[in-house]
Amino acid sequence: MTSDEKAIRQVIEDWAAAVRALEMDAILANHTADMVMFDVPEPLQSLGMAAYKQTWDLFFQYSKGGPTAFNIREMQVTAGDTVAFVTAILTIEGGPLRLTVGLRKESGRWLIAHEHHSYAAKMGE
Repeated sequence: MTSDEKAIRQVIEDWAAAVRALEMDAILANHTADMVMFDVPEPLQSLGMAAYKQTWDLFFQYSKGGPTAFNIREMQVTAGDTVAFVTAILTIEGGPLRLTVGLRKESGRWLIAHEHHSYAAKMGE
């Protein structure tokens, strides 16, 4: 594993730990100011930090944090020189979601520029 891959894993693990601890400032840390998120609930997309921060209000209505609140598993990291992406399975209160995170390296730091969360839909039932 390269030093960039280790640093990226740490960014993702720190983000997940901040969610479990309900620490908003730590959740927002390591994100770009122009980040974009595609989440499960509306809106279709959240553009920028102010919109991203608002999405957590809804999440915190349903989650009280703790060890089962937001866990990353099966994390795969693909890193280039200045961009990277992470795929993983995210469990929220036990339910699985797909997670894709895009990162940019700015001034030597890996920052989250994009998050995409989705549920797998059962078709034909």
